[in-house]
Amino acid sequence: MVTAEAALALPVLVLVLAGAVAGVAVLGAQLRCVDAAREGVRAAARGEDPAAVIALVADTAPDGADVRVDGPEADRVAVTVTARVSPLGAVPWSVGVGASAVARPEPGLAGTP
Repeated sequence: MVTAEAALALPVLVLVLAGAVAGVAVLGAQLRCVDAAREGVRAAARGEDPAAVIALVADTAPDGADVRVDGPEADRVAVTVTARVSPLGAVPWSVGVGASAVARPEPGLAGTP
């Protein structure tokens, strides 16, 4: 009888473990997007070239992430990072994660007061 109960409980435990692993993978990708957007907006606020900002963000962001740099405008610069994450690899579904960061450009940049 114990063998039958274990045979029924084992698949449930495997599904719970797979769900926990997927959750940790998605959370990790979300945090990488937040870090990448934060680093990118700091560089953009310093007046770095948009291509250099995108290269910097690509080093931190999850693989295949899309990066958008807006600015520097008169009052703000923004960086948005979005990505699709397949947390379980072989399972054909993905989750979208992303983050945005906004900062004021440093004084003295073109177009800033």
